[in-house]
Order: sequence, then structure tokens, then C-alpha cells
Amino acid sequence: MLAAGLHEEVAKIRWFHSMDLGDGVTTPGVDRTASKLARLRLPQDLTGKSVLDIGAWDGFFSFEAERRGASRVLAIDRWADSGWASREGFDLAHSILGSKVEALKIDLYDLTPARVGVFDYVLFLGVLYHLREPLPGLERLRALTRERLIVETHVDMLHCKEAAAAFYPGVELNGDPSSWWGPNPAAVAEWLKQAGFARIEQIYLQPPVWRFGHAAHLALMRGEKFLAAFRRGRAVFHAFPE
Repeated sequence: MLAAGLHEEVAKIRWFHSMDLGDGVTTPGVDRTASKLARLRLPQDLTGKSVLDIGAWDGFFSFEAERRGASRVLAIDRWADSGWASREGFDLAHSILGSKVEALKIDLYDLTPARVGVFDYVLFLGVLYHLREPLPGLERLRALTRERLIVETHVDMLHCKEAAAAFYPGVELNGDPSSWWGPNPAAVAEWLKQAGFARIEQIYLQPPVWRFGHAAHLALMRGEKFLAAFRRGRAVFHAFPE
């Protein structure tokens, strides 16, 4: 596809991920995808590994795993039929990149080793806090993970050292009714432990200086309470079955 035509096709889609499709075309995603990738500490060499990407959306991390040599990559999501959160971006990127990544529209709770297999690496990025029932979901992931689960998630209540989680019954978090929980890092680690993972490592937590600036912005632009916003952030965990 010529660059001009690709620009036109990209412009028709509402993207979440920002990814390079070649010919100077980068998708205009709202997600800071490159910086998120850096925080994940995904191995540079995945040669011969299998990767499951849960909540793949536009597929950036699925395609990146393939680029790093993964022998099998399965991208799953509950893609909408059209519009925001549709599979249009994934399918276009898949075609342009000449990818062999597999795709399956399925709910997390319907995943079983018998249905999709067991994977060396499981990516669970931006999904945990959307689960109404986190523990059953993480137990399902434990059964699918051979080597490592990588979790990137919203966290809350960062002032608490003990395991604790904020509950969002409505649209308290970013106006999104699909966001249910704001666990603190201790709670995430405990959930993973209770789900059967033997070792958990916290890889990343947004530093206070970043959270201060973000909280100030939200207080100014959205009228949110500064202290509540300051207690929130993003974190990354690696969980190992053995």
C-alpha cells in the first residue's frame, strides 16, 4: 500500500496504540505506547517463545513480541463490532506488517489451556482493574502461564503500606464504568500470590514527582481532588509460577 493510501486508511480508525507502520506512518494512538513498552522490561530476545497478549486492542505488544522473535503470539480481546475498541486497527496493522499473530475474540474467563494452550509469556496490560472479580481472573492466568506473567495496571491508595484496594462502583476512575478496582502495589502482589504465583517482582511504580504533576493537572482541568489523584499511578509486576 502506498504511503498516501495508508495515511487515509489510518485516519479512518480511532486508535489506542501508537505504532510505526512504516513509510513514515505512525498511528495516532492516545496511549503512550513506547514509554509503556520500556517500563515492561519485556526481554529483547523472545526467540522460540510463545506469547499470549490479553486485552491486545490494536495489537502493538503482540506485534512487538513477534518482532522480537516469538514463535507463536496469540492476541485476545473482546473487540467491539465497530468504532472505539474495535478490531479495525489490529486488522489493518496485521495486514500492513505482514504479521502471523493469531487473533481470538474471547472473554478472559473462557480461556483454558485446553482451548488455547499454555504460554511462556502472558501479557496482561491495562486489564486488571477492569475485572469485577480479580482473583478468579488471575487464577485463570496462572493456568495459562509457563514462565512469566507481566502485569501493567492502575494502582491507587499509594499511601497505604498494607494491602488495600479502592472500589469504583461507578465512573470514579476516568469516567469509565468498566474500571472497578484501584489496588495498591501490596494488594496486587497479594492477589498474584493468592492466585498461585510463587514469586512476584514489582518492576515499576510511577515516581512521586510524576504523580504530583499529573494530580495538579487533574485538579486544575477536571476539578478532581489533588490528594486522591496523587495517590494513584501505574505499576508493572512480573509474576513467576515457580
